[in-house]
Amino acid sequence: QGQLVESGGGLVQPGGSLRLSCTASGFDVGGYKVAWFRQAPGKEREGVACISSGDGRTRYADSAKGRFTISRDNAENTVYLQMNSLKTEDTAVYYCAADSGFPIETIFIRQRYLEVWGQGILVTVSS
Repeated sequence: QGQLVESGGGLVQPGGSLRLSCTASGFDVGGYKVAWFRQAPGKEREGVACISSGDGRTRYADSAKGRFTISRDNAENTVYLQMNSLKTEDTAVYYCAADSGFPIETIFIRQRYLEVWGQGILVTVSS
């Protein structure tokens, strides 16, 4: 059974950067679309960024555009989320998820149907 494991979270000051990793085991993540989601305290989980499996197309939430970059290294079976210019409102538990079916244009709204989820990792942006 496939698994996803997030790493790279932690505490960072406003304006700082973090790179999250999402490493797959038990399946080849290269054949999957992968998305990052986040859930802040008291809020619903929301899509942040996603990347397609073949041509590497990406899609970002408005809150992430210009600051976050999603990328993948299929040889490492890993997807990354580079987060720059972090703000206090970026504080959340970040999750990665993978799916072989849905196009990236719909992956955020179909999150409850995605095939594989990681356990989540906390990112805290605070001075």
